[in-house]
Amino acid sequence: MSRYRGRFAPTPSGPLHLGSLLTALASYVDARRNLGHWLLRIDDLDTQRINPGAEAEILRQLETHGLHWDGAIRRQSRHVDDYRAALDALMRQKLIYRCDCSRAVLAQTSLPGLDGAIYPGTCRNRQLQGADLALRVRLPDEELSFEDAGQGLQRRNLEMDIGDFVVRRRDGGIAYQLACAIDEHSQGITNVVRGADLLGSTFMQQHLMQQLRLRAPRYRHLPVLVDSEKRKFSKQNHSLAIATSHASANLLRCLSLLGQSPPPALAKAAPREILAWAVPHWVADSVPRRPSIEMRTL
Repeated sequence: MSRYRGRFAPTPSGPLHLGSLLTALASYVDARRNLGHWLLRIDDLDTQRINPGAEAEILRQLETHGLHWDGAIRRQSRHVDDYRAALDALMRQKLIYRCDCSRAVLAQTSLPGLDGAIYPGTCRNRQLQGADLALRVRLPDEELSFEDAGQGLQRRNLEMDIGDFVVRRRDGGIAYQLACAIDEHSQGITNVVRGADLLGSTFMQQHLMQQLRLRAPRYRHLPVLVDSEKRKFSKQNHSLAIATSHASANLLRCLSLLGQSPPPALAKAAPREILAWAVPHWVADSVPRRPSIEMRTL
């Protein structure tokens, strides 16, 4: 069995909030508990979402909380050639097609699904031509399943439950699902720990890995943090950035939300002391096995 290699992959669109710290902490402790590596990747392909200065702030937040990564940081923007090579391989296999559907058309025609909107296949048989069109993967009418360490058995019909998804945007940019699938392989990731809101993405990425003959990692999807109105903690929902001046309190709060039981004696401990306790005492099966956790007070 390969040595455990985990990762944390934030988008530099803003500083980390408590929900992202929850994911970072769980992935870090799980890696260290298994005597593995914890890598850092910056998902900076979507330049429109990048906030200048956000990456530096994220790195500072991680370091202040004692979450030190192994090796060099991988930045997606420096590996576009790898993603284009994978895209060419999919094209040679005739697994993708061109699509000219606008956002307005997608808003009107997409179908509701368990993991989000499902593309109805509008352009599947149109045989469109042109360089300024999106490229979508044609998904088969087949079931894909995997045992998730956090959420249990997951099963979807790819065509009906996931739908053909974009691997290259109309502007020529590589889409997240393809980039992430290639990144996991390139970094030798064996274990992915991330939020349950990305379960749908996991099916897309696993399908791409199968078509490209890449080994998929093992997955543990954590419950995402939501507020009293069931809104996910996210930058889009303007969740507050974590205060580095309260790093120890932030870590203890996240450990409790993750079903761990840090002793009261750690209340005044430094982050390194809290992590020194958390790693050997980490019980992954104690993490709540549900899609979300409500955070009632901040």
